[in-house]
Amino acid sequence: MTTLTKSASVLMSVGGRAVEAKPGQTILDAARQAGIYIPALCAHPGLEPSGTCNLCVVEVAGRPEPVKACLTEATDGMVINIDSPSLREARLAALKKILAQHPNACLTCWRKVHCKPFDICLRNVRVTERCVTCPKNQRCELQKAADYIGLEGETVPGYKYRGIILEKDSPFFDRDYNLCIDCGLCMAVCSQVRGAAALERVPRGGYKLPGPKNGTLIESGCQSCGACVDVCPVGALTDSGSKWEGVAERSVKTICPYCGVGCQLILELKGDRIIRTRPDPEGPANRGQACVKGRYGIAEFVHSPERLTKPLVRKGEEFVETTWDEALALIAEKLGQYKGDQFAMVTSAKCTNEDNYVMQKFARVVMQTNNVDHCARL
Repeated sequence: MTTLTKSASVLMSVGGRAVEAKPGQTILDAARQAGIYIPALCAHPGLEPSGTCNLCVVEVAGRPEPVKACLTEATDGMVINIDSPSLREARLAALKKILAQHPNACLTCWRKVHCKPFDICLRNVRVTERCVTCPKNQRCELQKAADYIGLEGETVPGYKYRGIILEKDSPFFDRDYNLCIDCGLCMAVCSQVRGAAALERVPRGGYKLPGPKNGTLIESGCQSCGACVDVCPVGALTDSGSKWEGVAERSVKTICPYCGVGCQLILELKGDRIIRTRPDPEGPANRGQACVKGRYGIAEFVHSPERLTKPLVRKGEEFVETTWDEALALIAEKLGQYKGDQFAMVTSAKCTNEDNYVMQKFARVVMQTNNVDHCARL
């Protein structure tokens, strides 16, 4: 008989804090799990790190040179320094290389903490480089990394605007190659997680940047799941329906109503209006992924003017609003008049598997019929 034992945890010190890591976990993943920020633009939870951005360098006691936190496995007893003059210098050099590929006036402006989307820019900066015209403003990982590293007093490399036309061949998200920093995360999630492998580096405006490998996104096998949008650290990939909504006032977790899988979603709201939907990375059923309906159909469904919010019953030639008690009483009265082949049950994919089981059981046992169908049958 084999006894299963829990794997021993890895204990280390990160920036003076005790951190517990799982065996095989990288320093970066363990730090993120503990709420410790280490800048990184080419690494995302659940994806194989590439180590190309060079921002996540840290110092490990006993090692002569800094290491990349995204590629270095956490080991027991490690003592890791995440902030020092030499680390800032290394990160600054790496950041400047990235900024040579991206509009950067928004990262050095002294008014950036005051501006919101659609504000009037008070600097003599081209429209294409203003933070207020970027759909990812205040939600951008590059902004966060630049703020952490610090650009005050630094000479930032000039950026030559690429002038690539906005790609809108998807009905759900836009692609702006003028903002792409070629981190590769979109290609990684499409291939490693979704299995679609619809993206590869293709020529765009004299550059080789991630894009559909066969013409359009649909022709390349895109599932319109939005996973690439979720991992994009800048404004290169943005949801077309919510790109100018800005930062949400609050967010709530909920369960997707479109089928019985039970995917967990995070709804971003302004007031009581849903402005954006994204899959919850901690969702046990979906683990940070969603289908096209869950990712892009929730707000349209919830806020549709055609949505029924109260039960209706037919009176004469019209449907009129009624109470749930009256509607259910009427259904119970009518159901008693039909048995066997006079009755058929059509169930919904928006119900749970358990609910659908009960409904088919009701049809077979109570209504005495096998006339059972489902709205999502294949």
